[in-house]
Amino acid sequence: MELTTLTGLLLIIVPIAFNVTFFLLQRAFEYPDILRKPTEYVLRSFKEGGAPLRRLWYAFAFSAVLFTPVPVLVQQVFQSDAPWFLLVGTALGVLAGAVQVLGLIRWPFLVPSLADIYTDPESSQATRDGVAVVFQAFHRYAGVAIGEHLGYIFTSAWSILLCLAIIATDLVNPLFGWLGIVPAIGLLIGVFEETGFKPAGAINAISYILWSVWLIAFGIA
Repeated sequence: MELTTLTGLLLIIVPIAFNVTFFLLQRAFEYPDILRKPTEYVLRSFKEGGAPLRRLWYAFAFSAVLFTPVPVLVQQVFQSDAPWFLLVGTALGVLAGAVQVLGLIRWPFLVPSLADIYTDPESSQATRDGVAVVFQAFHRYAGVAIGEHLGYIFTSAWSILLCLAIIATDLVNPLFGWLGIVPAIGLLIGVFEETGFKPAGAINAISYILWSVWLIAFGIA
């Protein structure tokens, strides 16, 4: 398969896989709203979801794995026309995929064990309290800090640098570059949710949808 064809297919497949699994998690697990609910509710809901929910989370994490080679392939498509700053963008894009994998992979592997212990009738309150501490620690560090915060920054930076590379070359219509900058900035705004800027979450969510549509359109082009 030619490099350009493979790159285009991944640009189409990855955002579709990401959004389909995200939608299914919304229906099966109230994601992402459930992340703002008490630990007991999260773990009991996860336990009720069983193996199908665990497979959904694995598929969601794997969509991030599929994204990881995309920045490298995109740079190769530019060939000798690639601006120097796209190399920096490629590194940031690979990091974007890597940190999202690190953030999401806890759900199919760590959380099932925590949910089993927490919901076990034989578990003492002290044991449940310990499980809650572990869950929140991984949620804040692996989920919020690494998966979301760094994920937003690296994904946004890669997208902006890619858009600038598109504008600077004739790989595709430069309009694709200008259109992609808007959702890329919206992704970055997501980092301000932790500062108390309440609209940041909604802006980020809408931007991810627009960014996905943009990736698909870029893949087709």
